[in-house]
Amino acid sequence: MAVALRPWSVDDAPALLLARRTTPDLDTQFPDADLRDEAQSREHISRFLGFGDRAKNWAVVDDGVAIGNVGLAAIEFRHGTAWASYWLARGARGRGLATAALASVSSWAFGVGLFRLELGHRVNNPASCRVATAAGFAAEGIERQKLRYGVERFDVETHARLATDPAPVLPALLQVSD
Repeated sequence: MAVALRPWSVDDAPALLLARRTTPDLDTQFPDADLRDEAQSREHISRFLGFGDRAKNWAVVDDGVAIGNVGLAAIEFRHGTAWASYWLARGARGRGLATAALASVSSWAFGVGLFRLELGHRVNNPASCRVATAAGFAAEGIERQKLRYGVERFDVETHARLATDPAPVLPALLQVSD
């Protein structure tokens, strides 16, 4: 499997645009992004999918093409916590890549001193729940009507993985570079 994680590049703009156009359920991942062309995709990558002290995003890359994202936000070293997120373009789903990406970034995060990683998914998204669970994130509870998309509100199931939790047995991605 020629899959790796690496920082996003503005050169990934065509792949981001294609993922957005072919995967309508990504609307929730890009609520304020107007990704109509490559220039806007480059701007989105530059502004929101980079590396900083409190957020890091990796492109999930298959044979040189970005097919998804796995990220950490709200990185906080005093308490050792961060919020994880992930998405894949429609054509990349069903191969275990989101699970492998999330597990790989979790290992990286624990290696740099984080202790607790959290994530949440809409309760009407069982695929995301399977990814979280398979990557070693235990369900912790339901947050009622936490998210709003348009006029509709959604319950969210929160999951967490601790550095002391057993690591899932998964094939590792080739690299997690930063």
